[in-house]
Amino acid sequence: MFKELKEFILRGNVIDMAVGIIIGAAFGKIVDSLVKDIIMPPIGLILGKVDFSNLYFQIYPYDTSYPSLEAAKAAGAVTINYGAFINTIISFLIVACAIFAIIKAINTLKDKMCKEEALEEASTTKECPYCFTCIPIQAKRCPNCTSEL
Repeated sequence: MFKELKEFILRGNVIDMAVGIIIGAAFGKIVDSLVKDIIMPPIGLILGKVDFSNLYFQIYPYDTSYPSLEAAKAAGAVTINYGAFINTIISFLIVACAIFAIIKAINTLKDKMCKEEALEEASTTKECPYCFTCIPIQAKRCPNCTSEL
């Protein structure tokens, strides 16, 4: 049983997944800091010195108000923290844009590599005019549709 566990853990996919999770967590912290420390302060300043992380709606107790979210939490008040939700949405959008940019760059590289391979392959193959599959240049009949060439 220990041997099977060792084989499972040392498989390439498991290690790749672990590395991806660790890098993803670190990337999440970077994005969180980017949103909280760099993006939100200017947005808050533009909107009249609003600190989104301190925006909340107090549900209970009804007759008491608190100067900040921390004070409300310390007093045990029940709050809906919509400012934190706004920060989370902005973080998500930044992560989505970053992942999109990375995937787009990877796809561009793959397309470039495929085109290079197609150029190399084109010198030894031709396209059947009937079924449009790649066949060797010397072929007299298409092996796919059996048409005479």
